[in-house]
Amino acid sequence: MSVRVRRVYDPPEPGDGLRVLVDRLWPRGVSKEQARVDEWPKALTPSDELRRWYHAGEGSYDDFRRRYEAELAEPAAAELLAGLKASAAAGAVTLLTASRTPGESHATVLAGLLHP
Repeated sequence: MSVRVRRVYDPPEPGDGLRVLVDRLWPRGVSKEQARVDEWPKALTPSDELRRWYHAGEGSYDDFRRRYEAELAEPAAAELLAGLKASAAAGAVTLLTASRTPGESHATVLAGLLHP
């Protein structure tokens, strides 16, 4: 199982496998051809409320992670998460984000949940 997080602005690589955009909004300045996104499951992205709360600096990354994990436990997100876990078990999955700090973003939280 291989799950990694990359910025959507980075050029695709042969080892990316399934490329999944995990941002709610399409990244600025990137065409669909450049991004080469295979899936865009918006129900797996943080809610607008949570995203705005975190970007406003109102809470810590740990608080954000706990709230995001709670959102991912909701039925629609949980179903998509299970499908993504199955994809990760079958081959490489690259989670794409526009975040300038992918290591402290929702994409890293999501990647952590995809590992057994």
